[in-house]
Amino acid sequence: MRISGFSMGKDVTKLYYPVKESILSILPICDEFVFVLGKGDEYEQTRALIESIGSPKIKIYESTWDLEQYPDGTELAHQTDIAKSYCTGDWLFYIQADEVVHEKYLPVIYDRCQQLLNDQEVEGLLFKYLHFWGDYNHYIDFHGWYKHEIRIIRNDPDIHSWRDAQSFRRIPNFDGRHYRQEENTYKLKVAPVDAYIYHYGWVRPPSYMRSKMKQFSLIQGWADRWTEFDYGDMSQFPLFKEEHPKVMQPWIERFDWGHQLYQHGKRNKHRSPHKHERLKNRLVTFLEKKIFCRPLFEFRNYILLKDR
Repeated sequence: MRISGFSMGKDVTKLYYPVKESILSILPICDEFVFVLGKGDEYEQTRALIESIGSPKIKIYESTWDLEQYPDGTELAHQTDIAKSYCTGDWLFYIQADEVVHEKYLPVIYDRCQQLLNDQEVEGLLFKYLHFWGDYNHYIDFHGWYKHEIRIIRNDPDIHSWRDAQSFRRIPNFDGRHYRQEENTYKLKVAPVDAYIYHYGWVRPPSYMRSKMKQFSLIQGWADRWTEFDYGDMSQFPLFKEEHPKVMQPWIERFDWGHQLYQHGKRNKHRSPHKHERLKNRLVTFLEKKIFCRPLFEFRNYILLKDR
C-alpha cells in the first residue's frame, strides 16, 4: 500500500498558516508528499520553509493562479487537482495548510487505509473535525461549521476537488474548469475513520486574520468588507482540555494576542456577524444541543457506508 499526501497554497507564510506543521503531522505515514506552490511575491518564504523539513518524500511543484478563469473560490479546487495529478499512491491524503493531525491518530489512519485497500466500494475516508477559534483553548461547537469532511480519497482520475476545495466529488468527463457544477457529479462513498482533523484556520493574530479575509475575499470574488478582525465574545465557546499535536507546540508558545480577545460583552455592531452569530444558526444550535441532541439540516457531501 502506498499513501500520497498532497496540498497546495500561495503566500502561505504571509498569512500565518502552519504549513510546515501540517505537512509534518502526516508525513510519517506518507510515502510521498506533493505540494503545489502558487507564485507569490518576492518575499514569500513558503518554498524555503517546506524545504527546511529536509525530507526526500516532499516534492514541490510551482503553478500560476488565474482568478479570472477560476472565479468564486474554484482556483483553490483547481490547484488541489493539480497537486492530486502528481500523486502516485493508492490512497491520497489531502490536508490543507491550516489543518494538522495529532500524532496519536496516525496508526489508526494507516490501519484503516490498509483495512479498506481492496474494498473498491469505499472511495474515501471521512474524518471528524475540531475547529479552533481565536486561540488554542477554544473550539467551535455551533451549527454551520462542518463536523466531518473527506480527507483521504482513492487515486482515481474521476475524483476531483469540488467547489472551493473543501471536499471532493466524482465527476466523469470533467472539463477541468467548472468546479462548482452540480449536474453529473456524484458524492463519494466513504467509510469513517476514528480520527480528527485539527483546523487552526481561525487561530491567528487579528491583524493576520484581516489579511487572510482580504485575500479570501479576492479569491472568492467578494467585496472586501473586513476592517480589524474581531473574534467576538470568547466565553460562548467550549474549552479544549486535551493536548494539541506535538508539532504545534512552537506555535502555541508564540501565542501573544490574548489581550486582544475578550470573554464577555456585546457584539461589535460595526462588523458583520460571524457565521455562528447569525440568528438562524444560533436557533438551530439551540435545537441541536437542547432538544434533538443531534445535528440538524447538516449538509453532507458524501454517502456514508455505515457497515464499514
